[in-house]
Amino acid sequence: MRLIMVIFATAFVASGTSIAHADQLDDIISSGKLRCAVELDFPPNGARDKDNKPIGFDVDYCNDLAKALGVEPEIVDTPDPDRIPAVLSGRADVGIAVASDTLERARTIGFSIPYFVFKTIILAREDSGIASAETMKGHAVGGPAGAYETLALEKTVHGFGDPGSKILTFQSQSDTFLALGEKKIDATYTTPVIATNLIRSGKYPGLKIVGDAPVAPDYCAFLIARQEQGLLNYVNLFLNRQVRSGRYAELYAKWVGTEGGPAPSLTVPGTYR
Repeated sequence: MRLIMVIFATAFVASGTSIAHADQLDDIISSGKLRCAVELDFPPNGARDKDNKPIGFDVDYCNDLAKALGVEPEIVDTPDPDRIPAVLSGRADVGIAVASDTLERARTIGFSIPYFVFKTIILAREDSGIASAETMKGHAVGGPAGAYETLALEKTVHGFGDPGSKILTFQSQSDTFLALGEKKIDATYTTPVIATNLIRSGKYPGLKIVGDAPVAPDYCAFLIARQEQGLLNYVNLFLNRQVRSGRYAELYAKWVGTEGGPAPSLTVPGTYR
């Protein structure tokens, strides 16, 4: 029997067929390191403290996943437009970077179950006269290129059918807020927590939240190479256990607090209400 198995295995090797293939999950464990693409200009999910150390909800989730795997975490600072390329190119193992789980993106990249949900609001200059999505007509508005909220903003602007309405895109959230502060744009779509923190910081005076944007809740998921089913299965189990253990609610309270409302609940494993 042993001789038959050796002959069988030799035939497989000779034919160029691999008997076993180590997947990315195995590679991460054997390397002793988990590289997470995180957007560090998107507080409270990703930011830097006064010592330039990465902090935030997504940073803690990377640390927790690395601990579960028994490896060391490495944060890869990744701008909004580079989140998917970072994973596809192999510069990061996973993307924990508030990426919206759209069907269009899923043609290219794999998504975990959702791990975070956002509401979208309108952040505008007080002197712009903007009081709702409808009153953005005739104004220049903008957001990070390719972001969920920017795609929704583009849809709003294109719906005006007005040549005087302009939509500008930027490389990052930081660039968007700088443009808002410098009056290059009059409004943007963003999240309540980000907008509240920005206003409180006083970095760009004269900004205010003028109401909810006409946008469906933004469900965000981990980014994983589409063919890496083993890693995807592990991450999905990890995310469910974060909720079941209470760790998700703990980190939500730590980084979002009451300003973002209570942590979204799970009605079915892997599905947010």
